[in-house]
Amino acid sequence: MTTNNMIETIPVAPLKIMTLDGFRPLAEKVNSLIVNARHNQALECKNLPAFNGYEADTYLVDAACPRFNSGEAKGIIRESIHGTDLYILADVTNNNINYSLDGMNNMMSPDDHFQDLKRLIDACNGKAHRINVIIPFLYEGRQHKRTYLESLDCATALQELVKMGVKNIITFDALDPRVQNAIPIDGFDNFYTSYQFIQALLATEKGLKLDSEHLMIISPDESVMSKAIFYTNILGVDMGMFYKKHDYTENFDVDKPVSAYEFLGTSVEGKDVLIVADAIFTGRSILNIALELKRRKASKIYIAATFGLFTDGYGMFDKYVEEGIIDRVFTTNLVYCSPELLAKKYYTNVDLSRYLALIIHTINHDQSVDGILDSTTRIQDIVADYKRNN
Repeated sequence: MTTNNMIETIPVAPLKIMTLDGFRPLAEKVNSLIVNARHNQALECKNLPAFNGYEADTYLVDAACPRFNSGEAKGIIRESIHGTDLYILADVTNNNINYSLDGMNNMMSPDDHFQDLKRLIDACNGKAHRINVIIPFLYEGRQHKRTYLESLDCATALQELVKMGVKNIITFDALDPRVQNAIPIDGFDNFYTSYQFIQALLATEKGLKLDSEHLMIISPDESVMSKAIFYTNILGVDMGMFYKKHDYTENFDVDKPVSAYEFLGTSVEGKDVLIVADAIFTGRSILNIALELKRRKASKIYIAATFGLFTDGYGMFDKYVEEGIIDRVFTTNLVYCSPELLAKKYYTNVDLSRYLALIIHTINHDQSVDGILDSTTRIQDIVADYKRNN
């Protein structure tokens, strides 16, 4: 994170950061970055009333959601947040947090995490000047539209947060950003991770040839088309897309089984391919697509997904790496990553802490985030530098 010594706008209010337990390691990293950046700023205006609390040893608030023996919980804040610009960070997918109920350890579900988020908002009791929620994996983001008589969980959750007093909701690579239409006059920012992924790819894979003869971007389904098109245009390479043929012969509660994967695009023979995705859940679809690409004689296969949940574990990924089907997997640290995953030689963890720190610092100054959202120039610079040195 870098900040300018020249401050064009004053902070909205003194900065404070609150985190759920599932997000704590990354929140502490973000906090350290902001602390160091502001300590290193030589600003004469720091003593002005508008900059009260601007430079601090920590911005983290002492808060928690302890549980009773019944499994019920409460949100508690152990210090003043009066008049602050508060950022609450939550990872609703973290399956490494548990609580005791009837002598058994229960793993926290996304519903449990979201309820704790609301508890902390409720505990604020209207004292904060502004509440901002950073929820990288948008809660219930897969349930964003109604096809039959079914719930609209994501839209309902966004409306609930706004009714509780949240002014800004910040997320990353939303599965469908149009869900913000549920709160059309309230703050909603959807940030993209393209720059960080391209930076990680170029840092780990030397000798890549960034042209249409040697590299291809693959969209695993129609929902990721816009992301794949961006990668294609910024790198100047070709794009291919798969679409899934679903089996509708039986009724299923959630996912329809895929009967076939159809490929649309030019030949991938002899080319390195980058499969871009929003998330890895079980990973079966992406691995099946990697297998199809290998059958079409693709060379190296890389997978880049913002959120790596790996709900079926890592066994199939290990197997596909051993068999030479996939070469490297990239996901971010915006959601919990197990030590087992971090230790895998084929895995690269893309660190978003500096990005998060810059976002918080910028919004705290009530500045436009357009410059952060548009990473085109920065990507072009690192691509040009990579081509010069390889």
